[in-house]
Amino acid sequence: MKLKEHPLASFAYCPRCAAHDFTPSGERAMHCEQCGLTYYANVASAVACVIIDEQGRLLSVRRAHEPAQGTLDLPGGFVDPLETVEEAVARELMEETGLEARAMRYLMSLPNVYPYSGVTVYTSDLFFLVEVDDLDKAVARDDAAEVVISLLSQLRAEDFGLSSIRQAIAYLIEHQDLILPTRRAPLEP
Repeated sequence: MKLKEHPLASFAYCPRCAAHDFTPSGERAMHCEQCGLTYYANVASAVACVIIDEQGRLLSVRRAHEPAQGTLDLPGGFVDPLETVEEAVARELMEETGLEARAMRYLMSLPNVYPYSGVTVYTSDLFFLVEVDDLDKAVARDDAAEVVISLLSQLRAEDFGLSSIRQAIAYLIEHQDLILPTRRAPLEP
């Protein structure tokens, strides 16, 4: 897939020496003529929690902030430096819903473009199927304005604001038989 614009187009100055001679170098890097730094636009890792109970209900949250404020989302967020993706899943779930992850299993990944404060952040979103004790105990916290619990069969992908989340929800709706708890073995802790 070809990028529509250079991923570092909004960066006018070198992050090392602040020189204005910071120019594109290939499709995903910028080079500083003053100090010689070549800075690459690497993809950031993010996680998303797919939490479905025995009744086929999915826990989602309503986004409290931009981008896509007010739309539905899955609990999740960026992986912190020196954190595993599994640690990020548990942390983000706790931060946004107050729930503890009992077990988790990797589902899939999707690329995403995340607009943040005028900067385009390219991410690789890692989706995990997560078990919790009781999703009815979820409370909206941190970046979540509201907890929304709906039957997976009644969801509409277009109600989710971020591209990768919409794609994942569409996939999950189409492939419910692969993820519904009553039709699969329990997750390993």
